[in-house]
Amino acid sequence: MRFDEFDFNYDVLDALDAMRFSECTPIQEQAIPLALEGRDLIAVAQTGTGKTAAYLLPVLNRLADGEFPEDAVNCIVMSPTRELAMQIDRQLEGFGYFLRVSSLAIYGGTDGATFARQQKSLMTGADVVIATPGRLIAHLQLGKIDLSKVSFFILDEADRMLDMGFYEDIMQVVKHLPADRQTLMFSATMPPKIQQLAKSILNDPAVIKLAVSRPADGIHQQVAMCYEPTKLPLLKHIFKNVESKRVIVFASSKLKVKELARELRKNGFKIGEMHSDLEQTRRDEVMHDFKSGHIDILVATDIVARGIDIDDIKMVVNYDVPHDAEDYVHRIGRTARAGAGGEALTFVSDRDARRWADIENFLEKQIERYPIPEEVGEARPERPSRGRDSRGSKGGKSKSRYFKGRRNRTGNNNSNTPGGNEGDSGNQKPKRSRRRPSRRNDNTPQTPK
Repeated sequence: MRFDEFDFNYDVLDALDAMRFSECTPIQEQAIPLALEGRDLIAVAQTGTGKTAAYLLPVLNRLADGEFPEDAVNCIVMSPTRELAMQIDRQLEGFGYFLRVSSLAIYGGTDGATFARQQKSLMTGADVVIATPGRLIAHLQLGKIDLSKVSFFILDEADRMLDMGFYEDIMQVVKHLPADRQTLMFSATMPPKIQQLAKSILNDPAVIKLAVSRPADGIHQQVAMCYEPTKLPLLKHIFKNVESKRVIVFASSKLKVKELARELRKNGFKIGEMHSDLEQTRRDEVMHDFKSGHIDILVATDIVARGIDIDDIKMVVNYDVPHDAEDYVHRIGRTARAGAGGEALTFVSDRDARRWADIENFLEKQIERYPIPEEVGEARPERPSRGRDSRGSKGGKSKSRYFKGRRNRTGNNNSNTPGGNEGDSGNQKPKRSRRRPSRRNDNTPQTPK
């Protein structure tokens, strides 16, 4: 379906044409008509499927065609992280270029002057406010923002917000909203807590569920079965002999990121690092340097696994195995974008063996093994083969089942290096997820199409 088949305002169509948006993605094709009708909606689709346009376009179209107060907040978009909030704001500027629609992005990590400007803008009114939960709560607590005239309430990456402990913050915001609003919830997964939230804040919602996607065909996936001490020498070998430009290295914690960045800098590589300890201005500088080519290798936590739009990444290295298959798909999805090819290499040590087996079971195939050079270290042996089942795993049972029995001998599945939360919550720290291990960093923003 094409965007010009929707009954959009001409100014919206002009903006889409200027941005070279012509054909819809599946989530856009299904969600936009329902949102234009004014229905509440819960849409489940993976990051990178065009969810941002799926909710912004119908809201902007209705703001342009309808009669809404000019001195009030008409739409609230809640985002789990500041990076995603900034990206949504940039998308909105493009879609609304020919419209008289005002927008404001509010998030933590800024100075007092910026907070004061946000407060002033909120008091005078902005058509669309994109906010992280903590910073929005901070403004509400000061009594400087009136949400009684909000017509549209949107939750982007709702599952990620709940993982980061923002359920109570969301419900607190909802108390300030009118009952007759339209609510749109977008999520990559549909766990029980998302269903609970949907029942609490949505009114007879339409439900859209897209199948969980697999990694793009253009990604050449490999896995290095290695011991933990072999990881760093192997990484250095790869960057010296294979690839060292336009690369993202994902690690399990911010402390691990700092250690890796320090070691790689010693070897003369142009390194940038991204984690929650960096101030927002520094994060922006690092991303600008990486996009412009001043930095060749970006070492990061999952803070850049979602919502960072960079099209020419050549290689993704999972220094630590991601927590689950969904995170794996998000990470390696940073490469092979816009039809290009890319490389994805995952290091699997003893402690991550069971987790990797679960990912391979999800992918329904065994990933190609990366040959570890003798001068780097010894490859870690796998379970001896006893034939293959239909998924390519060894023996009649899955690897996941085999390693479940070995868990106590292979060690903890989490990194030994503790990491901090990656989210933004204004003046308070995000609560720990009850569903995920406490040592893991989850901050993954999405990439709008």
